[in-house]
Amino acid sequence: MAPGAGAQEPPRRVISANLCADQLLLELADASQIVSLSPFARDPGLSWFAERALRFPANRGTGEDIVRLDADLVLTGPWDSRYTRALLNARGMRFIALDAWRSFDEGAAQIRSLARMLGHPERGEALIARIGAGLEGIDRLGAGGAGRATSLVLHRRGYVFHAGLTGEIAQRAGLRDLAPQMGISGAGFVTLEALIAARPDYLIVSDADTRAMDQGQALLAHPALSGIWPPSRRLVLPDRLTICGGPSTPALIERLLSEIQTKVQ
Repeated sequence: MAPGAGAQEPPRRVISANLCADQLLLELADASQIVSLSPFARDPGLSWFAERALRFPANRGTGEDIVRLDADLVLTGPWDSRYTRALLNARGMRFIALDAWRSFDEGAAQIRSLARMLGHPERGEALIARIGAGLEGIDRLGAGGAGRATSLVLHRRGYVFHAGLTGEIAQRAGLRDLAPQMGISGAGFVTLEALIAARPDYLIVSDADTRAMDQGQALLAHPALSGIWPPSRRLVLPDRLTICGGPSTPALIERLLSEIQTKVQ
């Protein structure tokens, strides 16, 4: 189902089974409308609203757990369990799957649609305005020719995500994304050798990946990379800002803008 299809009374009992849906629900809904949030809503390393989420019960994210809560709207994500969606459909429970943002235009449309559905369109417009104000600062930096250096958004195990908010912010700020040049049109993995051969001027990485706590994160601690991309060549962002588009996006813009202004020559 797609949000915003047809005029209905605002839901009185809403459940979120998805981390990104949690953030939007906490921003746009009344507290009295929220029945429960996903299991990740309280995780301070992942959730922008971890402290605010403590006020609400957490579900286990399973279809069985959700259907017993008797909601009139369930928010899911595109990668949540198909079994859960099938069970909700079989029980006749209204649900929507909120897609991940691939651009700010898509994000604004999603915010506006969900805010109207929840009965608070003004809150959606306020969030869109805050994001827009942040983008104006990024666009001014890009118009000033800040750097014109190359960059690559790099995740654990060498996963590169070309289409996304972080990459769009970097490009609007004047950095050139090397993902297309490396044959990545949407997302994919790059080898250590390919990364070294491409040599982007800057890597955009998660703060969690800088700690190399497992094999997936260890890539960025490899001696072959640490010499080419020392901390001064890495634009570091907290996961809780990059995982979801929504209320955390103004802070993401501000943080990346600060990293670029401080490190990009």
